[in-house]
Amino acid sequence: MKGKEIKKIAVIPARFASSRFPGKPLAMLGNKTLIQYVYDSAVQTDLFDKITVATDDKQIFDNVTDFGGDVVLTSKHHKSGTDRIAEVCKNLEAEIIVNIQGDEPFISKEPLQKLIFAFEDRKVQVASLMHKLKEEIENPNIVKVVCDNNNFALYFSRSPIPFYRTPHSAACTSQPVFFQHIGVYAFRREALFKFIQLPMGKLEQIEKLEQLRLLENGIKIKMIETSFQGIGIDTPEDLKKAELILQKANSE
Repeated sequence: MKGKEIKKIAVIPARFASSRFPGKPLAMLGNKTLIQYVYDSAVQTDLFDKITVATDDKQIFDNVTDFGGDVVLTSKHHKSGTDRIAEVCKNLEAEIIVNIQGDEPFISKEPLQKLIFAFEDRKVQVASLMHKLKEEIENPNIVKVVCDNNNFALYFSRSPIPFYRTPHSAACTSQPVFFQHIGVYAFRREALFKFIQLPMGKLEQIEKLEQLRLLENGIKIKMIETSFQGIGIDTPEDLKKAELILQKANSE
């Protein structure tokens, strides 16, 4: 925005070469591509000074340009979406940088507003979202998170955590509450650039979860509970689920 300091920006990483769903950002959801749906949802929140797509693919770049969105063509050699975001942000002045996943078409204002509000606490360097999980707890594609008493993440895993060791024991008075991690992140600028300079961690490599790199290096992640569940689209089957949700919403 010309003449205005950018304080909060949202970046939507989008790559073409997804192993489980190649070309995913250009898949159609209703009458829009998936990447346009995510972009429009972010715009409708009216929370950001700037919203941009970060992509390594000319087709995605052209699609975003065609629907009037802001887009940057980045290197094809980034190992993660966070690295791609950092490339876009290195020449932008922003206090808070929000990574909105390019496969979350139904992202809404409420969870993003709560995420940004977390940074009112100057101790918070990185924040992310979670919601209570009641189904598919064993599903390794659903990432679980456990937190300390101040809702800072202790660990993320594809396994069910916490493990319920004695579900039928009278001595166990605590019932586990499971939380699913929603992969929307917000960073202070300094934390983002510190993150990308860190080497890949051992736990990150084992679980294939880049957020573990932060925890392995002592960088806390503030987890914000939300009722928003999202529908991260990783496969064509997920897209069909999203289409059903959209059809139901349009018929109401």
